[in-house]
Amino acid sequence: MQGIAAVSVSLGSLSLLRFFGVPWSWSVVASVGVCLGTTSWRYFYIAARTAKRDLNGLYVLLRVKLAIHRHLRSGSTIPSIFSQQVALHPDKPALVYEATGETWTFFQLDRLSNAVAYWALGQGWGPGDVVALYLESRPQLVALWLGLAKVGVEAALINFNLRRDSLAHCVGVSGSRGIVFGAELADAVCEVNGSLAGSMVRFCMGELSPDLLASLQAQALDPLLDSAPCLAPPKSALTKGFNDRLFYIYTSGTTGLPKAAIVVHSRYFRIAAFGYYAFRMRPDDIIYNCLPLYHSAGNIMGVGQCLIFGLTVVVKKKFSASRFWDDCVKHNCTVVQYIGEICRYLLSQPVRAAETGHRVRLAVGNGLRPSVWEAFTERFRVAQVGEFYGATECNCSIANMDGKVGACGFNSRILPNVYPIRLVRVEEETMELVRDGAGLCVPCQPGEPGLLVGRINQQDPLRRFDGYASQDATSKKIAHDVFRKGDSAYLSGDVLVMDEFGYMYFRDRSGDTFRWRGENVSTTEVEGTLSTLLGQTDVAVYGVSVSGVEGKAGMAAIADGMAEFDCDEFLQKVQQALPPYARPVFLRLSPQVDTTGTFKIQKTRLQREGFDPRHSTDRIYFLNSRAGRYEAMDEELHRAIEEGRVSL
Repeated sequence: MQGIAAVSVSLGSLSLLRFFGVPWSWSVVASVGVCLGTTSWRYFYIAARTAKRDLNGLYVLLRVKLAIHRHLRSGSTIPSIFSQQVALHPDKPALVYEATGETWTFFQLDRLSNAVAYWALGQGWGPGDVVALYLESRPQLVALWLGLAKVGVEAALINFNLRRDSLAHCVGVSGSRGIVFGAELADAVCEVNGSLAGSMVRFCMGELSPDLLASLQAQALDPLLDSAPCLAPPKSALTKGFNDRLFYIYTSGTTGLPKAAIVVHSRYFRIAAFGYYAFRMRPDDIIYNCLPLYHSAGNIMGVGQCLIFGLTVVVKKKFSASRFWDDCVKHNCTVVQYIGEICRYLLSQPVRAAETGHRVRLAVGNGLRPSVWEAFTERFRVAQVGEFYGATECNCSIANMDGKVGACGFNSRILPNVYPIRLVRVEEETMELVRDGAGLCVPCQPGEPGLLVGRINQQDPLRRFDGYASQDATSKKIAHDVFRKGDSAYLSGDVLVMDEFGYMYFRDRSGDTFRWRGENVSTTEVEGTLSTLLGQTDVAVYGVSVSGVEGKAGMAAIADGMAEFDCDEFLQKVQQALPPYARPVFLRLSPQVDTTGTFKIQKTRLQREGFDPRHSTDRIYFLNSRAGRYEAMDEELHRAIEEGRVSL
């Protein structure tokens, strides 16, 4: 801010001197002198280092902003934008289903989605109605939500990994009038069939026996679509605009039950467009999409490139580390998507010819650990990593446009208010916002971790926050008096840190950082270190409470399939790699570590069970600091620790 003020003063000085008739050359010299006298050389150094990056970011921002306003004026929707791509290249492959090799051209995808639209109209559904879609990832899922959107019906995209209570919850909170499920998930639907609303109509896509269909009170959908018209539905059936609801995507549910995030047409466009322009994708790119289509990365950042920009997208039913590069070679892919731990899983695979025989130049995603970033690009010869940060519902997305290793994005240090996001201070234990004397949030300095927030402006598609189906959940993500009095801002719930050049680095999700021995321990950083030490093994790090002890002791759950885990060798490596306060006090060796469908590690159950051996059949160890070794946990040792008879 000091540098901006200095530039403003110097420009004012230039104008004033010219007003009094001072020559241009003298005026410029005097103004530069004023600027240098009122700011530090460091500002100019930072400006010189980041100007090219910031100008590129500004170009991308303006390009997306202008496109959104153009679509707002013309009353566009995602289906209408897709129809333009159909007209441009009807016979070009739009979606390829890797499991079967089937290809849907833009024309074929359009016809199938039209059939879906007429089927929906035949059910009496219209704008504002919701239909739950519960299928594994395949092109028909795209045709379903796209066809529903053509007549204003909103899809609720249900995670196909959910079962029982979580599944019933997600269907229920959406207020769906109907559900379409895949035949492969019929057993899961059977488990919740009795808890679904009696008025909810049920349809099955895929082959299912008549008896099972009858027991589920469901109809076969495929024959209905085969007999439906394939022409475009009447325009009168759609009364929605660019800022109206398109569908719902559910949060991952790493803690608590998933929330249904509202995705409007303009948000879908914004996410896909930022990815296209920020990472310099091309119309002839072929994207390998192994991410679930109930998630924004797979369905918006991935499939969105097809629907909006005409790229071909290869849809993989399920991520396979062993088949990843072979698939890329087979389909001539030039762009791949990743999320969570996918890149680490690929590094743990044996070397194979396909991993360098591909045409992939760009990997797009989020959650790439800095500890595996360079190893991934060097081993697999991927020229560019397009790392970004952004939740489905957030208004503070950022992108790493220039390949800065470890960064998930940036914000300009020269003109920070062009994109009104900020890192603000929070209380370490409670994650409560820290306020200054005027009641405003306190911005973080470079190098200081803080909560990422984004100013809300509901009139600006880039700044709006549409929230969740639950108004209560929406309210919890909004804070007031953040940048200035009377404003409101979206609370990301994630802790990031920014360096002096404006690059931002993901630190932790709120609640993941814990305090031990007077120090803050970042679970993300410790997980990355331990995983590297163990050859890219799954590791979950979290803090556990110990009676009578301040703070939380670190515990690491390690996915270990070996009968014997060498605790002594592990401790030697940990002592070399981590400071004393960050070393796990407890270890838990499990056959596998729980993850979400988008490869995020789940810790809720682990934190709840703690280090009590009675709650799990997993092997648990305690770091006896006096003996200098990990010792097997039993009930007696657990009791001694809780009673304070064993020192931590």
